[in-house]
Order: sequence, then C-alpha cells, then structure tokens
Amino acid sequence: MHAQTPPTRALAELINSQEPAWQFVSQWIREAKNKVQVLPKTPARADSTLLAAQVTTRSPMGAIIYETGGLLIDGGWLRVLGSGSPMLNRTIMGWNQGKPTGMLLIADDVLGGFYALNGGAFGQESLGKVFYFAPDKLQWQATNKTYSEFLSFCFSGNLQAFYRNLRWKGWEQEVSALTGAQGLACYPFLFTEEGENVAKDKRGIVPIKELWTFGQYMQRQAEGSR
Repeated sequence: MHAQTPPTRALAELINSQEPAWQFVSQWIREAKNKVQVLPKTPARADSTLLAAQVTTRSPMGAIIYETGGLLIDGGWLRVLGSGSPMLNRTIMGWNQGKPTGMLLIADDVLGGFYALNGGAFGQESLGKVFYFAPDKLQWQATNKTYSEFLSFCFSGNLQAFYRNLRWKGWEQEVSALTGAQGLACYPFLFTEEGENVAKDKRGIVPIKELWTFGQYMQRQAEGSR
C-alpha cells in the first residue's frame, strides 16, 4: 500500500488574513539588533512558492515566503530564503529540488554554511529543529532551535560570536559585492589545518550551489575515511 499524499491545499487556504504571522515577523525585524534587509517579493513568485511549500501564512516560514523575496542579514553574510528576488535569486522550494530528502534548506551563509529544518534526516527526536552544516567542520550540528527561534537568532543573536573563527578584517566589503546566489570559496579549505586562519586564505566568488555540492561531497569523503 502506498502512503496517501495529503491533498494539496489551494492558495486561498494558505493565505491567512485573520492571523498572519507577518505582523510578528515584521515586528521582530523592526526590533532586530542585526542589520536585516527585507527583499521585495514578486507577487506571482510568492504565490507559486507558497503553493509549492504548502505552509500557511500563519507560520513565520509562510509569512517570509509570501511577504518577502528573502532576507539578507548582517550585510548579506546570512541569507534566509523566501520567494526569490534579484538580489537573492533562489526560491526556498526551487533551491531544495534535488537536495536530500528529510530536510528543508532554509538559509545559508557566504562561506558555505547551510541551515536545514529536520524532517527526519537527522533523527526523529529533533523533528522541526534547525541543523547547521559547518563548512570548517564538514558536519551537521544541532542548533536545538525551531524555525522561529532561528529567525530570532538571525535578527538579534550574537552572529559575531557564532562566526568568530570565520570572519576576517574587511569581510563586510567583500560580502557586499556578492549576490545571494554567490558565496566565497576559501583556499586552503576551511576544514584543513592550513585553512584555519581564514584571514590568510585566498577567497574567490563562486555560485552558492558549488559550495553546497563541494561541502556535501567532502563530508562523504571524510565520513568514509573515519
């Protein structure tokens, strides 16, 4: 017997005008300690992405998909995926096509760190919690945060402390030159002893999907050799 797929909900069922989460999310953004840039949405793209995601606008994720083209945090160091915008030309659902099952990639940083919601890939105990793929460790790490708590971390968390080993003097200028579809590849690699001092690494602009593919490939290699 096949497991029945739940019926697809129509757009009108997903848009909640009585209790939209955007009023809370936009207030969090107004009160944010970190710099948050809300990218404009394209209505047709917002509609199609919300339909594909099948989440309602009562949820913070639905609100971000439906109300924004995505968010750039801390001058673009961190990108939270929405329904896509010229500055962040990836929709959350489009970006997740062809990615591993049991997780939903929701955000990433410029060095190839990826944030994913656990849909079973990281075990049943932490369903719905966010995991972080650390490019300097080649490992998925539990953040123990829900999606809302992750947004709170992006908006007002101490990003300087979280990324303290991965930032260099003048990173802001380098990051401001990127679009949300690009990242920085470091050489020597961040996960090697030689690459530990990120300030001394050579850095080159590459498509973010290259950083994803490379990180996952190297993780498999590292696990194979353990």
